[in-house]
Amino acid sequence: MQRLARQWRRQGLKIGFVPTMGYLHEGHLSLVRRARALAGAHGKVVVSVYVNPTQFGPSEDLSRYPRDFARDLRLCRAAGVDVVLAPSDREMYPGQTEGAYTTYVVEESLSRRMEGASRPTHFRGVTTIVAKLFHLVLPDLAVFGAKDWQQAVIIQRMVKDLHFPLRMVVAPTLREEDGLAMSSRNKYLTGPLRAQALALWQAIQTARAVVGSARGPVPAARLKQQLQKQIEQSPDARVDYLEFFEPQTLQPVAKVERGVRLGLAVFVGPTRLIDNALL
Repeated sequence: MQRLARQWRRQGLKIGFVPTMGYLHEGHLSLVRRARALAGAHGKVVVSVYVNPTQFGPSEDLSRYPRDFARDLRLCRAAGVDVVLAPSDREMYPGQTEGAYTTYVVEESLSRRMEGASRPTHFRGVTTIVAKLFHLVLPDLAVFGAKDWQQAVIIQRMVKDLHFPLRMVVAPTLREEDGLAMSSRNKYLTGPLRAQALALWQAIQTARAVVGSARGPVPAARLKQQLQKQIEQSPDARVDYLEFFEPQTLQPVAKVERGVRLGLAVFVGPTRLIDNALL
């Protein structure tokens, strides 16, 4: 991959990159289309398909995470992707099982809140794998989805702090017709859980309505309490966190007004879903 990327660069071709964990859906394909538009008709688009073990905690769903590589390849071909990079664990983390892999990339501030608080080792795995993929693909631009807003902001910080020579693009969240954010983990939502998963989108709509109709800033603690009560009216829904924060610093706010972002993680049955939106 790296040799090929260097060859493309020598030819003056722009490289667009979309990192994924596979089990692709329309949300991923929208990122591919954005990468193609930005790379240009003569540029190259690379999609990585790799379920990265270092971003999963010990009790999380690494072994169950949905996979369908043959389908992913078909979708990538249909979308005009030039290369699918699908490395093995041994290639990405040589010697890890023997304890010989000890190098990680760690962001120490933005990664402490929200997802970082609930999943303490998660972002170390994310920043490490994305840095490694950037070194392999050598992209001019990389496209990430806004559904993982905190992740996107952390990677933007890494790109800036470590002087990666690329442009970060954050594309809008794609949703199902009923508002549920597209996610590979939606496959887990069987029976009545699928309908209950709408509690995240409904909470976002409620927060927007409250902020939009308020004459001034709304106390964050009061609105969190209201949203948690609303979400947990669904019998199988349990809030992991609700946070109102500044979009770029991720700092929590005590008063909620337009321009603040809401992030939330909710267990629906055994499935943990995340979402976020600008208010």
